[in-house]
Amino acid sequence: MRVIGAGFGRTGTTSLKAALEVLGFGSAYHLTEVFTHPEHVAFWEAARRGERVDWEGLFSGYGVAVDWPACAFYAELMEAFPEAPVILTVRDPGRWYDSTLRTIYGIRKVSAGPAPVRLAFSLAGLLAPGITGIARLADEIVWKGTFDNRFEDRRHAIETFRRHNEEVRCRVPPERLLVYDVKEGWAPLCDFFGVEVPDRPFPHLNDTREMRRRLLGLVAVSAAAPVLTVAAVLAALALLARRVRP
Repeated sequence: MRVIGAGFGRTGTTSLKAALEVLGFGSAYHLTEVFTHPEHVAFWEAARRGERVDWEGLFSGYGVAVDWPACAFYAELMEAFPEAPVILTVRDPGRWYDSTLRTIYGIRKVSAGPAPVRLAFSLAGLLAPGITGIARLADEIVWKGTFDNRFEDRRHAIETFRRHNEEVRCRVPPERLLVYDVKEGWAPLCDFFGVEVPDRPFPHLNDTREMRRRLLGLVAVSAAAPVLTVAAVLAALALLARRVRP
């Protein structure tokens, strides 16, 4: 691990991920990795319980860790990778809260909604385990573990955000820490690492509109799952009926 991201999700972590990859730090581990690696959920849950885990094994093949759930374990990652610098991505707290509420908190709204919606979401997990895995992980580590199940309390959530950022500033040695707003572009990042500014625009990615579009896709998959499941069952029954028909 070459770089540890300590900033909460929705502070420009996707842009940071892309920028560090451009700078040659290797593939970045981001919350979205759980979509393709649902087996990682058990690892993070074990870490949440305080069990001993193999950080080097999880991050084999990755040079960077940003976003949730990694930011919740930045202190453990600092111990596991003592040479890795830490980047704290920051944002106006009010804008951060509004963005998070309108985007990734929507996953919890789907997974913890009325019974028919929860059933649809569970069925979606049969077709795409990463969907339910990422919801389970976010619920355990983010909404419950970080925000004490009170994220909809705006004051509490913003205070948690501020407290985390202050803790990182106090805990990480100054020479190892970059406090960074992605709106600043390449300059602070490249100065921190002592590298030249790339000859390309800074990758400002994953804005609120794009994130909401992705969430709508997630809801669509969840809604389609029962239909596909029922269709598959009916098709199987029809095939069975043909085979047993005299």
